[in-house]
Amino acid sequence: MAKLQLKNLRKQFTPNVIPVKDINIEVEDGEFLTLLGPSGCGKSTLLRLIAGLETPTQGRVIIGDRDVTNVAPGDRNIAMVFQSYALYPHMTVFENISASLKLRKIPPDEIQRRVNDVAQKLDLDNLLARKPKEMSGGQRQRVALARSLVRNPEVFLLDEPLSNLDALLREQVRAELKQLFNAQQKPVVYVTHDQTEAMTLSTKVAILSDGYLQQLDAPHQIYSCPANKFVAGFVGSPQMNLLTLKCEENYAILGDFKIYLPDFSARKKQIIMGIRPEDIRFSAAENFGTTIKGKVVLVEDLGKEKLLILQVENSEQNIKALVPYKQTWDELVTIELPPKQIHWFDVESGDRLLQ
Repeated sequence: MAKLQLKNLRKQFTPNVIPVKDINIEVEDGEFLTLLGPSGCGKSTLLRLIAGLETPTQGRVIIGDRDVTNVAPGDRNIAMVFQSYALYPHMTVFENISASLKLRKIPPDEIQRRVNDVAQKLDLDNLLARKPKEMSGGQRQRVALARSLVRNPEVFLLDEPLSNLDALLREQVRAELKQLFNAQQKPVVYVTHDQTEAMTLSTKVAILSDGYLQQLDAPHQIYSCPANKFVAGFVGSPQMNLLTLKCEENYAILGDFKIYLPDFSARKKQIIMGIRPEDIRFSAAENFGTTIKGKVVLVEDLGKEKLLILQVENSEQNIKALVPYKQTWDELVTIELPPKQIHWFDVESGDRLLQ
């Protein structure tokens, strides 16, 4: 059994290009860690550092009780699945899956057993004689997965393996991946920019921005208790409402409306209020401190729901509300902001204010 540890990991290409900045992460056996963030945040570089394809400027990579920071990729006992599948076009499925075993001089009987076992798990039994050009994208992706599984590595690394698949196939393969790695009980590190993949596959999610680790937590905790303004705005679709508001005594001011503030230890002149569109609901009555009025200026039809863009009365601020498809409304509506669903962030640091 192995545990993956990243200790003060940093990668600096030039004085101004530092894609990975002092990252500390542990991934236990059976944990599925997803690295999530916008393009350029450092997630792929971090994966390459774990794989040994890049050498860290500082810090250590530890697998089990072995420091592999300066160990060659082929000697780390890891398996990596790439976005491009990286299959040998002239080889059959069987030959692609078994290539790494032959290089390690595994006996032929053992190779046959391992390939048959993993092919059965991934429903490739009837495709072993085919070549990559004779298969669909989903089938080729399963071959790439089989090639990594057959090695029985200590750590699995996956770099956006579903991004080349269409939406329906991505959903199918995503479900297969979850079952597959639940059975493996090995550390998995998965890179994606797709929030749905991150939230459904992971036991832990690491949110990265500009090379820094913003939050490392369970998917539900990332969603319900974002550590800062960046995480709050990045995770969730539709995006969380984030409004910078003036403060007066115990209230945040939005247009002509006052919203109750929690009892923060230090009173502030300004504050950032965050609330998810799905947590806003229509109200039949006005309640001081929890309701506001707004004019519906735009409606986006999302199928089973509608996203309303409301301009707050006597304000230039807009707020988004997600409502059921059959919901009806007048031009001017009253909406409720449940206090327990409001997130408060510091204007200067962007950090979450505990409440």
